[in-house]
Amino acid sequence: MNSSHARSAALLGDRLQAIGPARLKGMRRGIEKESLRAQPGGALALTPHPAALGSALTHPCITTDFSESQIELVTAAHKGLGDGADAALRELTQIHQFTYRAMQAVGDEMLWVSSMPCGLPTDETIPIARFGSSNVGRAKSVYRMGLSHRYGRRMQTISGIHYNWSLPEVTSEQYFSLIRNFRRHAFLLLYLFGASPAVCSTFVAGRQHELQQLSSSTMYMPHGTSLRMGRLGYQSDAQASLAVSYNSLEGYGASLQDALTRPYPAYEAVGIQNPGGDYNQLATTLLQIENEFYGTIRPKRVIFPGERPLHALRERGVEYIEVRLMDLDPFEPVGINAQTMRFLDVFLLHCLLSDSPPDTPQEIAELKHNQHHTAARGRQAGLLLKRGGREVSLTGWGAEVVAQCAPIAAALDAANGGTQYSATLRAAEAALLDPATLPSARVLAAMEKDHENSFVSFVRARSALTREALLGLPFSAGQQTAFGALSRQSVAEQKKIEAADTMPFEIYRQQYVSPERLGVSSRAAAVAL
Repeated sequence: MNSSHARSAALLGDRLQAIGPARLKGMRRGIEKESLRAQPGGALALTPHPAALGSALTHPCITTDFSESQIELVTAAHKGLGDGADAALRELTQIHQFTYRAMQAVGDEMLWVSSMPCGLPTDETIPIARFGSSNVGRAKSVYRMGLSHRYGRRMQTISGIHYNWSLPEVTSEQYFSLIRNFRRHAFLLLYLFGASPAVCSTFVAGRQHELQQLSSSTMYMPHGTSLRMGRLGYQSDAQASLAVSYNSLEGYGASLQDALTRPYPAYEAVGIQNPGGDYNQLATTLLQIENEFYGTIRPKRVIFPGERPLHALRERGVEYIEVRLMDLDPFEPVGINAQTMRFLDVFLLHCLLSDSPPDTPQEIAELKHNQHHTAARGRQAGLLLKRGGREVSLTGWGAEVVAQCAPIAAALDAANGGTQYSATLRAAEAALLDPATLPSARVLAAMEKDHENSFVSFVRARSALTREALLGLPFSAGQQTAFGALSRQSVAEQKKIEAADTMPFEIYRQQYVSPERLGVSSRAAAVAL
């Protein structure tokens, strides 16, 4: 170990010791998981959000994402080390069980277990999520209509898992340090956990792409890890002009405010409303609202009713971070397992505790290159990434990061009891040496072995197995009653919001997107998106 590495290791050790077991045990994590509803044959379900699941506008743990056909399941934030991860998984499993029972009662649809979508109809046929007649419900749908005009609906049907994470007594400045290091080392997560190396041909029909043909209905990248996080996924020419810096909350906020208030000619051409009076989008600016900004990780704050997210961050600071690059794992019943969550815990602590120099435009460009390279070719032997103007091997850099995580895993094991965190690191070390064991490689191997290299056939089979496994788990009458009550309560809450609305929608829209509501002194008056 050279002297600079020794100094870094010593500093990390000191910072880890300063946190102490009590704060480590205060770690919290929650999961948001998106999944398309699919027909038995593997085509997108075009039916409405099942009524038994309640109101997508107000249900605390079952909603929809971009599409009416795209269910999003949300857990609470669970505190603790081993028990916290397990508790989050238990809750996510129970939400799945209730969701499947509601779906089973009205048909034979299933949740699609891959991040890349099932067989898609024409773009305009993909249904946009509906949230009722209230101003906030209409605004949610208009925002999604804006996304469809700006990026196309197919891109929005990509699904993933978001991992929400926090540690007690972490400042906004420290969270931004974590975010910078996360972005530097995000390639490792794409390599270890990417599970979308192939896609149904309908997804790329009529689009330019670098994919290769695997079979008559399937396109892929031979060494790909996560097409979802590559050039095919959440990318946009307009947002490519945003080189957002994460050096401070102030700088980040200024970058977002610029994008939220800067008119964008192509979107001005689309207009707010069409000639018939229907709404095309919420605004003609580069971003309609904060959530439109695509990133692998976001600083977050729980917002008050009607508050803009950027205002909340500026007023009260960062409360937690949202990891956004995790693919659904088709081999896991709920898309993620406890070992993966423990690796994320260790990885995020490493990002928090390591030195984190300011980012630069040059580094931001390198990070984009590394993300695209790893997504498209991560398992390619000897693949090189860019670091500080030099080329380094992906596996060598990854092994370096994993080795630096060892004392963190040991501290978590000591605080928690057991060896689960250290075992998670050993699994990562082994995967760096044997890419055939990675989820992305296992997907391609299973497609070849049992499904004649058909992506839809493979995911359809995995989705059916997953449905049967989750429906086969014990689910008490009490659990069913409790979830049913949540659904009924959410419907009542939606009706209450709709009955209370008095403001014309156009006034509501103008007030919501008003630049004055992005600063630190304004007070929100509308209902939040």
